[in-house]
Amino acid sequence: MLFALTRAVSASIVDCQLTHVARQPIDVARATAEHQAYERLLGELGATVQRVPEAPALPDAVFVEDAAVVFDEIAVIAYPGAVSRRAETAAVAACLAGHRPIARIEPPGTLDGGDVLVVDRTVFVGQSTRTNDAAARQLRDIMSPRGYRVVTLAVTKCLHLKTAVSRVADRVLLINADWVDAEAFGGYEMVTVDPAEPQAANALLLGGRVMHPRHFPRTRARLEAAGLSVVPVAMDELAKAEAGITCCSILFGAA
Repeated sequence: MLFALTRAVSASIVDCQLTHVARQPIDVARATAEHQAYERLLGELGATVQRVPEAPALPDAVFVEDAAVVFDEIAVIAYPGAVSRRAETAAVAACLAGHRPIARIEPPGTLDGGDVLVVDRTVFVGQSTRTNDAAARQLRDIMSPRGYRVVTLAVTKCLHLKTAVSRVADRVLLINADWVDAEAFGGYEMVTVDPAEPQAANALLLGGRVMHPRHFPRTRARLEAAGLSVVPVAMDELAKAEAGITCCSILFGAA
């Protein structure tokens, strides 16, 4: 069984954290409709959706991915880089405790789950404005004894590592090579985003399909040309909050 942890859009999303995009008015009802359609699609593609309790006062709570990184063996609860987001993790940890043993990133380490890309037994950790070296070292201490290799790399032009690179097949990555060092991913096949769509590198692989924002048609055409089955997803309103496809869920298998 595959689970997808999600959390509802908060009315306060209009006050969300922004780093690399300009603030625009957000239509909360439209963002909520996009998120509900996203949850339905997760279910259609084979995941059992489990919702974390709503958090109306936490603007970024819908971006549940940043609160934890779940491996087969353990769930690592993050310590988000934005102070306003640290209250998000308690409810996520409570939900995950029924599925996995729990470990935690502790200060001075800061880590957002969006900066962690797991491919096979390699854990790529982006060092960004939200995730620091102290957290990467803690993650290495937690996961190396469990047979994982932890690799750190710089993220400077976008919010999270998975804004610049994500997994779209077993050994295939979707990447914006202008935003992250492609050489760090030697040995993997790569599909590059269309230059006109620099934000298009975030995708979610589920049930053999690739969920991808519908407002990036040129990059979708590249994915399809590579033989991948793409499901366009409406993320237009959530994108105003610097959202990506992976941000809104945590996927993990049954223990």
